[in-house]
Amino acid sequence: QESMHAYAANVYTSVVEELMKGKQRKFIAVEQEFFRLWWDAVATDTHKQQVHQLLQEGQLEFVIGGQVMHDEAVTLIDDQILQLTEGHGFLYETFGIRPQFSWHVDPFGASATTPTLFALAGFNGHLISRIDYDLKTDMQKNKKLQFVWRGSPSLSERQEIFTHVMDQYSYCTPSQIPFSNRSGFYWNGIAAFPDPPKDGVYPNMSLPVTDTNIHLYAQTMVANIKERAAWFRTSDVLWPWGCDKQFFNASIQYSNMDLLLDYINKHSDEFGVTVQYATVGDYFQAVYSRNLTWEIRDSQDFLPYSTEPFQAWTGFYTSRSTLKGIARRASSLLYAGESLFTQYVQKHPASSLCKCKALKQLQSLRWAVSEVQHHDGITGTESPKVKDMYMNNLMYGMFNVKKLMASIIFEMNNAKKNGEVYSSVYKKDSGIPDVDQYVVVYNPLAWNITTFVTVSVSHVAMSVYDELGRSVPAQVQRSAESHSTYDLYILVAISGLSSRKYNVKPLNGNQSACIGRSVKYKRKDLARADQQSQQLLPVVNDCYQVVFDQNTNLMHSITERETNQTVQLTQEFLEYHVNGDVKKGPISDNYLFAPNASAVPVSKAVGLEVVSGNLVTEIRQYFYSNITAQDYLYAVYTRMYTVPEGYDGKLLCHRIEQEYRVGPLELNREAVLRTSTNLNTKQLLYTDNNGYQIQKRPLKAYVNNTVARNYYPMVQTAYIEDDTTRLMLLAERSHGVSSQGNGQVEVMLHRRLWNNLQWDLNYNLTLNDSSVVHPVIWLILGTKAVTNILYRTSGLALEHRPVVMFGALSGDKPLPGQLQQNSVHSSPVTLPPNLHLQTLSIPGWRYSSNHAEQVHSVRMGKQKQGDADFSRVLLRIRHLYEVGEDPMLSQPVVVDLK
Repeated sequence: QESMHAYAANVYTSVVEELMKGKQRKFIAVEQEFFRLWWDAVATDTHKQQVHQLLQEGQLEFVIGGQVMHDEAVTLIDDQILQLTEGHGFLYETFGIRPQFSWHVDPFGASATTPTLFALAGFNGHLISRIDYDLKTDMQKNKKLQFVWRGSPSLSERQEIFTHVMDQYSYCTPSQIPFSNRSGFYWNGIAAFPDPPKDGVYPNMSLPVTDTNIHLYAQTMVANIKERAAWFRTSDVLWPWGCDKQFFNASIQYSNMDLLLDYINKHSDEFGVTVQYATVGDYFQAVYSRNLTWEIRDSQDFLPYSTEPFQAWTGFYTSRSTLKGIARRASSLLYAGESLFTQYVQKHPASSLCKCKALKQLQSLRWAVSEVQHHDGITGTESPKVKDMYMNNLMYGMFNVKKLMASIIFEMNNAKKNGEVYSSVYKKDSGIPDVDQYVVVYNPLAWNITTFVTVSVSHVAMSVYDELGRSVPAQVQRSAESHSTYDLYILVAISGLSSRKYNVKPLNGNQSACIGRSVKYKRKDLARADQQSQQLLPVVNDCYQVVFDQNTNLMHSITERETNQTVQLTQEFLEYHVNGDVKKGPISDNYLFAPNASAVPVSKAVGLEVVSGNLVTEIRQYFYSNITAQDYLYAVYTRMYTVPEGYDGKLLCHRIEQEYRVGPLELNREAVLRTSTNLNTKQLLYTDNNGYQIQKRPLKAYVNNTVARNYYPMVQTAYIEDDTTRLMLLAERSHGVSSQGNGQVEVMLHRRLWNNLQWDLNYNLTLNDSSVVHPVIWLILGTKAVTNILYRTSGLALEHRPVVMFGALSGDKPLPGQLQQNSVHSSPVTLPPNLHLQTLSIPGWRYSSNHAEQVHSVRMGKQKQGDADFSRVLLRIRHLYEVGEDPMLSQPVVVDLK
């Protein structure tokens, strides 16, 4: 909003007005969030008419067309698609156009998912800029900045895309010119915050083009064009004119540009160059028409990204962990809300629920989740007040969708609305009051799931019953972080896209929930651990035996029981100490990770408590600075699940769930959890691109900054393996991850930094993040064949945990009689395990699905106003396995869409 006021609204207003004054003038527009704010709140009817005309005549071109220019390192493919759909839906509905080209100039490194996504979206060209400085220099020298990218090993040439990497000048016009100390070719100067200057005079406006200096301007521009031309194979040079926060006074920009371009073209014999205004599409068309054959790049990505020897942009993989976590929870809640609403509308077309209001509730969360995918959003590279805006928008959208889901569930159950219905997503809700409660659990995945949901309760004596009054397996135990509440674990078995209802009763008499009993062990001093006599404490379920060493209270080994394979495995917390003073050397900030030296172990003493019951065993480890310290610095809660007879416990049994408690950190510390094993991994790590595909990450040696340059983003998955065994990590938010030693994998969990770099101070980008974070990681250990089968479904089970909603039952009324097991839906949905229901939603688009008709109605100014279309459903199904990844699961699948 501040940017809209200071400059962004003026960009669109003045550019549209200026483009109308000269047919030769062109402009490209990218993020729809800014454009839509202008279109809805600022643009006049005349402006709107002019935009339609300029688009038809090719003077204005929308590129990418997503809500934002999304980050490529730490976002999920689902959320990338969501934000692209959000922008493209608006553009097609309003103008009948679909973007054809990308302009991914600013994300910090390039993922191989992006070219695949854009190829699938029908783009004809992809454009990137930020890749490793040394790699770019090399590609530039050898004229290899352009290639055909086959980003997906499985889709290969079916989804390839021509890709252009910008040269060393990147996406801005050169800002230094030899004959003036002002800002190069930016005659409108630099945007001023918070208010545009009343007199229209901005700081640092370049010298206007005059008869006396036009030759100097032309020489400077031509010299730069020729320098760049040497780096490309065709004689077409893309010369970007503009930068961040430019063209807010387009009249002064274009009038000077016109003079300069005319002058160069009049003297083209002398300069050896002709120049013209162009869109990205014009440039790609020119290169295409040269009819050259291009090199093919395979599915290797361009991550991580470094700009100088000591500037590795690998800190943002972890920055603002809380925002990263909330963004993913919001995305998952939206996913659940969309499918619940879609089924509801399909099954109850004449319901009393106001569909238009429901759509608005969903749209508020679509907007918030789309917006936070920005390359300065979920990355954590924004100032605190902007972070707060993202958080507020996400929380507001989540509140709306929780309300919607609760009203659908309770409407379907004809429940009496006594008191406020409240719902909770994954958070242990702040205690259930002492009345009888019912808990409604919705499974948003299109598979049957068996899992535990956790509810906070205020009593230890509890019983849980299903819709038919049968007792449900449950366990209750004192909560690890609160002395006044208990955690109630309820075992739920729910069909795909279905909900079930459970009644939770506090009891005096016969109890059905078993009680988790706690055993506390003495705190151990790591420095004095007796190496001679090992005292081992095994914790066992049907799939694993996890052993703890009672000399240290640390994990010792894990045995996978089916193959009887034992892996030595220990975990410790370490901190990288980093510098905050630019005078003393490289600094870490929101973007960069620049460790001073190796990571330092943080804890000299560890406390251990084991809480065990029939269903859940929770091992609580507390890490202290020394043996006498009052408060612990870190905690790990490791949970193992035992599944009773009659339930399908395969996924549940095969995961070792870990929740970490990290923070508040001391200043200029970066916290990692290092897991060390005796697997001979040869320092080879595997990490995912955007939850879509896996990349191989061999440890690379560099002259400088080797630790930071071997950090990679883990969005959902990372693993290490030897010839027989694989250790898999699955995450519910993104983290930086690295393998710095044989058999090791370390995950960065949290960062707290301060530095005195002037630029960081100006924008408040010092990341003084004093929060406590609670990330969750699931560990899966087994043969490659077994982990292959488990990891895709498990990763999605972690991403899309069931949504839990609560309602109160007054008195002793039985549950409403007509409740069958799948009361919400007539038939549960079950996809095969290698297919994922990626999207099931009602977009609410108003456009005609006949393209000619839509274009005609846009041109006639007759786009449908009025109600959204609730009969059109958007369905996306994704195959989860690569070609050749698994003998069975990699096969194609036929689906009956009905």
